[in-house]
Amino acid sequence: MEKESQFIEIKNSSRIWAIGSIHSNLQAFDSVSKYILNNFTKNDKLIFLGNVIGLGNNSKKTLSSIISFRFSLMAKFKLKPDEIIFLRGAQEEMFNKLLQLQIAPNPSEIIHWMFEHGVDETLRSYGFQKNEVINIASSGTVSISKWTSKLNQKIINTPGHKEYFSNLKHAAYSSNKKILFVNRGVDISRPLSAQNDCFWWGYQNFSKINKPYYSFIRIVRGYESKHNKDENVSPKDKLVCTLFEQPLSNNKIKAGLFNENGDILEIFESK
Repeated sequence: MEKESQFIEIKNSSRIWAIGSIHSNLQAFDSVSKYILNNFTKNDKLIFLGNVIGLGNNSKKTLSSIISFRFSLMAKFKLKPDEIIFLRGAQEEMFNKLLQLQIAPNPSEIIHWMFEHGVDETLRSYGFQKNEVINIASSGTVSISKWTSKLNQKIINTPGHKEYFSNLKHAAYSSNKKILFVNRGVDISRPLSAQNDCFWWGYQNFSKINKPYYSFIRIVRGYESKHNKDENVSPKDKLVCTLFEQPLSNNKIKAGLFNENGDILEIFESK
């Protein structure tokens, strides 16, 4: 791949667990994590498909819980750091952009757009109020820079959070390149090495593709913008497996278990 840091190859995996968008739903994540911890086996791998934060009011606590869960799995099964993978979702992308707000050409417009998409809840979990940030966004570069420094310091002071935001991957795939994991979509006209931001913003009619994407016969994603349920097609027969169900107010988290050949071993959701 052109940029190795953007992608990660899943090697020597018996099974691959994948968790769809969590959106700060701490209670649902606790349910899913307990199930995985009780059923995880040697040589299994785990991937979070992005959108861990945002929308809900527990972003900070949820991320800390995920980091704690990661350490528990690593200790119990002697996993290497790259055997638990985190992908960048739209929520992580927007939150990272906040740290660069001082160089944005139109910070006030960007803040309002992000807040309409749930980023205000993430900021609130770190101790920042919505109106405060809106006022700062229109107060000039110096004030914005001071605020982004405060936000960055909050992240640094919370164990594991800075490392999480600094090490997000764009996509992951099995070593035989038969199963691909993304947050939302892929531009099927381009190879992985030439993708833009479709990984987290999506690609038109992506859920309807029915032919392999290069060598990938299964694409697993953690989010879709609308509900495209087809009662007549089994999930195991679809090229795209979506571990998410609209509406956004849905309190369930979907997760799945796969092998490196793209077979779906199990799809389950939080209790």
